Amino acid sequence: MVSYIVTGGTGFLGRRVVAQLLERDPEAVVHVLTREASLAKLRELADGWGAGDRVFPLVGDLAQPGLGLQDEPPRADHIIHLGAVYDMTADAEVTYAANVQGTRSVIELAREFDAVLHHVSSVAVAGDHKGKFFEDDFDLGQGLHSPYHRTKFEAEKMVREAAGLRWRVYRPAIVVGDSRTGEMDKIDGPYYFFPAIAGLAALPSELPIPIPDLGATNIVPVDYVVDAMVELIGKPGLIGRTFHLTNPEPQPFTEVYNALARAAGAPTAIGTVPGSHTALNALGGLPGVPAVRDFLLERFGIPAEVAPHTSFESTFVSESTRAQLRGAGIEVPAFEDYAATLWKYWRANLDPDRARRIEGGRLEGRIVLITGASTGIGLATAHAVAKRGATVLMVARTEEDLNAAAAQVRAESGAAQPYICDITDEKSVELLVKQVLADHGHVDYVVNNAGRSIRRSVLNSTDRMHDFERTMAVNYFGAVRLILALLPSMRERRFGHFVNISSIAVQTKVPRFAAYVASKSALDNFSEIAAVENADAGITFTSVRMPLVRTAMIAPTDLYKSIPVHSPDQAADIVVRALEHRPNRIDTPIGTFAQLVDTVMPSVKRAILHQGFRMFGESKAARNSAPVAVVTAETGTEKAESRSPLLALAPIVQPLMGLPAPAARFTNRIPGLHW
Repeated sequence: MVSYIVTGGTGFLGRRVVAQLLERDPEAVVHVLTREASLAKLRELADGWGAGDRVFPLVGDLAQPGLGLQDEPPRADHIIHLGAVYDMTADAEVTYAANVQGTRSVIELAREFDAVLHHVSSVAVAGDHKGKFFEDDFDLGQGLHSPYHRTKFEAEKMVREAAGLRWRVYRPAIVVGDSRTGEMDKIDGPYYFFPAIAGLAALPSELPIPIPDLGATNIVPVDYVVDAMVELIGKPGLIGRTFHLTNPEPQPFTEVYNALARAAGAPTAIGTVPGSHTALNALGGLPGVPAVRDFLLERFGIPAEVAPHTSFESTFVSESTRAQLRGAGIEVPAFEDYAATLWKYWRANLDPDRARRIEGGRLEGRIVLITGASTGIGLATAHAVAKRGATVLMVARTEEDLNAAAAQVRAESGAAQPYICDITDEKSVELLVKQVLADHGHVDYVVNNAGRSIRRSVLNSTDRMHDFERTMAVNYFGAVRLILALLPSMRERRFGHFVNISSIAVQTKVPRFAAYVASKSALDNFSEIAAVENADAGITFTSVRMPLVRTAMIAPTDLYKSIPVHSPDQAADIVVRALEHRPNRIDTPIGTFAQLVDTVMPSVKRAILHQGFRMFGESKAARNSAPVAVVTAETGTEKAESRSPLLALAPIVQPLMGLPAPAARFTNRIPGLHW
């Protein structure tokens, strides 16, 4: 029976090595150095290998002194040291602790057991060496220009110089996904360049383009590295040997790019710009140029620490390694033969912008959350988006009404799920978001429809500060609270859209709606700033300056019956347009006209509004002789008399109001401006 201790055994490379060791030797026993937090992951892997009785955790931490072992380690014939920090962007101190101090502890353990140490190094030890770099080469005076390069060099040096240690060293090149399945566990190395290639796919594929001469790289798929390592580990002898797990020939970036471009449907390169390699190297030495280069790379999502180290000045000679593997038929596949497989897997699983892709209908398969969804605009919108293939998460306060509304949407339109929540309550919103993310994993779109309207002059509000507080609590703070709660998960997926149901009153600024207009204006301005700050993550906002809509809110007011207003279905069509096209805002013709008057004739507009203020007096409720006039879009009911913000603008829009009925209906159907 052969026993192994493996560091990094739950990682992308390590778990494949362990699986093959177990498969090749049915009696092999493997102890995997594992942090406490990764014990469940190791158990899951062992069960998947069908080796729960042959794989055991060795609880510890590579970066801690003595590996942080909690128990006495078992004796082993071989120690396979795969554990390391491979991330070029990692902190130097963290990299040193794992790659150098961790290797020192592994060496001591191997000497204690007289085990063969299989140390996984990297071609990074070659640094900036120019020319051929043979398997037995090591310290040739090369420069090492990153913490990763320096720590891998120092770790291998310790292994080579350790007295009484039996060792072998394996130096993989840049490791990408499986050549057969494309499977990869993270964005690393050449994968940072994939989004830029995906962006070029928007150009005609037949368009030939020249690219800068970025030199040559060396890429190998993970399955080749694993097959080669396990084969070499199982061979007797070979103590003190170094193996290059590399492509036998340098791979010019032009060839790598073209293979990926063909897979992506992007234009292929006709060649490199003559002299660009020398020019780029020369420019890199000029003051300020590296900073500009790094800034531009970051704009494309390419870490500045990664880009300079994806090409190699060295040519890695691997003849001895390939001779050892020839009998097993293990060879490096050509990159162009599996580039499409890598691309397909990346596009489906790793593309940071994959959530933005539209396949089928614009809302098909999307998760849309709507507040104030039990009636009125919210309910009509729920029907509209469900019919388009979205899953609607309907949010409101009243359980009975909400459940009935959700049942209606499911019966008539599509998928819908009710969620009880009071958006003015911080804990309620926290629980809502937690439950929604647990149920669905993410939210694509949010419609902030819940709202409260109060019609009362400022003079009659001098003793009613709570009117302003309650209006802000729903219209502004409630919406912002939901936005803030969902923003982190949306940024993680690099996609999300918020539709805020604002009001034409934000443009008309009509009298007696100071509390309402202020709250809606606050949300509009918050969203404009949030949109700018989150544009790079694909998070967008639309403000819909909604006109008067014929709902239960306005039914008690007889005057509204003669005004051509939007129906809930028409309002829902506007919201759907905001969801599908994601403009910054949607205005109505009347609102735009009012804003134009305010811009070119502000004093005239103010005088007209004052006349409207005097013509349409205060309601009894607003004079505090009856219950307070409150309209809440969350329930769609009117608790007392309410008047439209549009009404006070009647003198300005009278020509429109006085149109014959067919013309008025036509004007009402104009979709409004889409910015």
